[in-house]
Amino acid sequence: MYLLPTTLLCFLLLSSTTVKAGTQTEGQSCDVNNNRLQIGTYQFWSDCDSQTYCTARGTCAKRGCRQDDFPFGYAPDDELPRKCPRGEFCPDEMSECQVLLPVGSECQLNRDDQCEAPPNFPELADDSDRGINFNGSVCLKNICMWANVTEGDTCIVENTFYIAYSADGEFPDIRSRGNCRLGLYCDGTSLKCLKEKATGDSCTADKECASWNCEPSGKCGIGADVPRRLAIWVYIVVGICIFGGMFGTLVGLFFWHSKQRDADREKRVQYWREQNAFHQNLMQMRETARASIISPNQNGISSARSTIYSRDGALSDESQAPIMQNAAPKASSGLRNYLTEDNSSDYEDGMMMQTTDRKNRF
Repeated sequence: MYLLPTTLLCFLLLSSTTVKAGTQTEGQSCDVNNNRLQIGTYQFWSDCDSQTYCTARGTCAKRGCRQDDFPFGYAPDDELPRKCPRGEFCPDEMSECQVLLPVGSECQLNRDDQCEAPPNFPELADDSDRGINFNGSVCLKNICMWANVTEGDTCIVENTFYIAYSADGEFPDIRSRGNCRLGLYCDGTSLKCLKEKATGDSCTADKECASWNCEPSGKCGIGADVPRRLAIWVYIVVGICIFGGMFGTLVGLFFWHSKQRDADREKRVQYWREQNAFHQNLMQMRETARASIISPNQNGISSARSTIYSRDGALSDESQAPIMQNAAPKASSGLRNYLTEDNSSDYEDGMMMQTTDRKNRF
């Protein structure tokens, strides 16, 4: 009886909590104990929205610094917080710029930029995109240290498990980092700095390879950022195939269109022949009709009407004289009546004609 209202109330409470999470604006209440890194992505999260941070007093305030040139959550016309100058860093909370931390200080996860650089940072700094260190400093296990351990010495390793996604679902992506010098890696078993392996050597993790690419076959492959160079003959074969395909297509279209043109030409010639024959038949019919009209009958009177037939209903090529003369008009005749004056030459082409003499009609 009370199951439905109770369930609905719980759902509304949970929905309200979900909506308010991470959406508190400036001046609204928050709890610093809720600040955390999201599982799997390790992205910083708090009760406040993307433009504020949670202060120690439990209220959301505007952020005092930013880490990116184009931070998330700001409109194009919004005023952006300042970026920290050299010698300072902006924490994950983005509250305000702070001074770089000395070696041994606590730092946030993967925030190597929070640690101050060693005196010889130019020879220790990693300029690649692999993110081995920042100006020769690393933050391992939330402690600032320098990446200056030499080959064979004891090192510190930190393995971070990220959640990655593929077509088959989720899978763990392990990121392993150490405090060894450039060209070395911290072995997870012996905890010693070892030299990075060359292409083709056996490996178990990307960090072991100088190319930072351990292939599924267990061998170090070439780097993902290395351009692949093909032999010259490959370009030649591809070029020949491209131009050959283009030329073949043009030749095929030429012959196909030629065949179409020949067929259309044959149709036009056939049409012309039919029209010419039809025209000749009409001229012959006209001459025969004129001859039949002006020829006198046996009584010396002009024929009142002449009709010319062929065996198949059309004008016969062999018929040069009228077949029927002085025939009386029939109501059922399909011939068209055509009235004209005597000795007139106006007749309708393409039809059988029937002429009535106005002077002699009854």
